[in-house]
Amino acid sequence: MTADLVRLLLHDVIDPELGVNIVDLGLIYDLSADDAGVLIRMTLTTPGCPLGGYLDDEVRRALAQLPGRPPVRVELVWDPPWGPELMTDAAKRALGWFR
Repeated sequence: MTADLVRLLLHDVIDPELGVNIVDLGLIYDLSADDAGVLIRMTLTTPGCPLGGYLDDEVRRALAQLPGRPPVRVELVWDPPWGPELMTDAAKRALGWFR
């Protein structure tokens, strides 16, 4: 199990309001994966976003594919605040933004 594999699996978690995965949206601030399990530090687009519980469930569902089904911990953080500059170019294109 590697951080790269975890990040790859997280591309399957789609924000249902925006239709873009949480990695390209820039919601994943940090992740680690080792023998002890997986730690994901992530944020939401706004503190009042009602999707926090849903996205937490979807992260766990996506990572259930990992070999050995390691424990997964998801930490929701607000610092630094999310901003559109954190999105990848692919996310910006998907949302109709142009550079």
